[in-house]
Amino acid sequence: MDATLELCCELIRRQSVTPEDAGCQALMMQRLAAIGFQCTDLPFGEVSNFWAERGNSGPILVFAGHTDVVPTGPEAKWNTPPFEPTLREGVLYGRGSADMKASLAAMLVACEEFVAEHPDHPGRIGFLITSDAEGPAADGTVKVVEYLQQQGKSIDWCRVGEPSSSEQLGDVIKNGRRGSLGAVLKVKGTQGHIAYPHLADNPIHRALPALHALANEAWDEGSEFFPATSLQISNINGGTGATNVIPGEVEIQFNFRFSTAVTDRELRERTEEILQAHQLDYELQWHLSGQPFLTASGELVEATVGAISDITGIDTELSTAGGTSDGRFIAPTGAQVVELGPANATIHKLNEQVLASDLPRLTAIYRRLLERLLLGAC
Repeated sequence: MDATLELCCELIRRQSVTPEDAGCQALMMQRLAAIGFQCTDLPFGEVSNFWAERGNSGPILVFAGHTDVVPTGPEAKWNTPPFEPTLREGVLYGRGSADMKASLAAMLVACEEFVAEHPDHPGRIGFLITSDAEGPAADGTVKVVEYLQQQGKSIDWCRVGEPSSSEQLGDVIKNGRRGSLGAVLKVKGTQGHIAYPHLADNPIHRALPALHALANEAWDEGSEFFPATSLQISNINGGTGATNVIPGEVEIQFNFRFSTAVTDRELRERTEEILQAHQLDYELQWHLSGQPFLTASGELVEATVGAISDITGIDTELSTAGGTSDGRFIAPTGAQVVELGPANATIHKLNEQVLASDLPRLTAIYRRLLERLLLGAC
């Protein structure tokens, strides 16, 4: 069996539902230590993390990723047991196969092969691995980045293993992500009998014009790399459950996905202006999940595009679409960040899967990336 496929299967067998790691990181650290990496275990709260580094000087290429996976959903609806890796007709099934244990296996095997051929390679190689990417992300990568800053360590290039590909391996890489700003809005009214609306104040009725204004606001026009900022209302909760009671308050949750063309402060201020213009009695709580980041160009983008072309022969597309990733914690340190992994069509779904033939090719791309950046091979 291919070495990357074998390791990916071993990782899938470990039921690492966030924030559990289930021994994935211990296995990775054991293999990294065997090829000369200095590994540091960095647990925070319930979250497992580690930092590993090989080399003494020069720029560092860091492979970042997560061992945790999302819950399986109803296991009876899977075609195969989610934590029993199953290979059928060239497809590997299992929770985490695409997101992102295939990438973890590929980055590790790529480093084993690279170090075997270049034991005295210039530059440095790092691993930043967490079990908190699918959860609150409060004790994972963000804490490891803080640790590195306290140690005076910086990252030059970071390749995150999120499943970036669309139709075929390497056709899309993420060279940035939009920011994420969430809000919980409570609009207050006066509860009352539905037959006597003049004795009550319906907060849903009051909120609707403001929500319409928020949903139709043009927040910006985007940029060369980002689409325009969008707002989506995700939840509306109000009422007692009875059909004859006007509620006393309504809670609305919404989220901005925003580009570098606007700041989170500007979004907050403009939202408040709209709410105040509609004379609402409200409370508003904000949660910033991450700022937008962008690696528009540079050595990492060029080396990644080149490595994909070398191995697959295709021209890759640079994209900032999709959700957030842990790259949002790494990019603000000044690192160049690019995400590259297998196809994302089945991530978080029942019967998550990855093409078995993509695993050795992903390993080859990662290894070629090491050669291009650390050896200057073009």
